[in-house]
Amino acid sequence: MLGYAALNLLEGDVKSVQWNEVDELVEQGHLLVDVRNPGELARGFIRGAVNIPLDQLRDRLAELPKEQDIIVSCQVGLRGYVAARILSQKGISCKKLRWRIPAVCRCSP
Repeated sequence: MLGYAALNLLEGDVKSVQWNEVDELVEQGHLLVDVRNPGELARGFIRGAVNIPLDQLRDRLAELPKEQDIIVSCQVGLRGYVAARILSQKGISCKKLRWRIPAVCRCSP
């Protein structure tokens, strides 16, 4: 994880957003996509997020609107980074949520 974070700091491949920016960005039309596995959602999730597990993302790209900006979230950050790279390589504008899901204040159990 540290290597990805360092590389991203140097190259800036994936833009990040802070947890306190999410509500405003969603109001502006961003789509929130949670790339965790369904079993992880029992520990909390962000209301309104679409769940597409990372291992299904490539097969489910057609479900995501290409004209809408996307914010990806995960448990720690690595899957969010990988998901953002996949989406950006497919021409989809995206950012990753910088903080872990449990730290986001609008979580629901």
